[in-house]
Amino acid sequence: MDENFIPLDKLKPGENAIVRNFTVAGSEEDYLMELGLMIGTPVRLIKFAPLGDPIQIKVRNYHLSLRRSEAKSILVEKID
Repeated sequence: MDENFIPLDKLKPGENAIVRNFTVAGSEEDYLMELGLMIGTPVRLIKFAPLGDPIQIKVRNYHLSLRRSEAKSILVEKID
């Protein structure tokens, strides 16, 4: 695994990244891919809810809310 990959929940609001891998497999990975989070997909962290969960991201021109536990299983690479 590349040391440049970080969990999606470690991004700051406004940061952009590309999905690089998942730390889950099977039905959980399938669920994330059904939401449009496929390897190579650009994402932007929009904001955290007031208590930190859920988080809102922008993926494929729509806003998506994820539980923080789901976001931890998505490894991304930050881009400028």
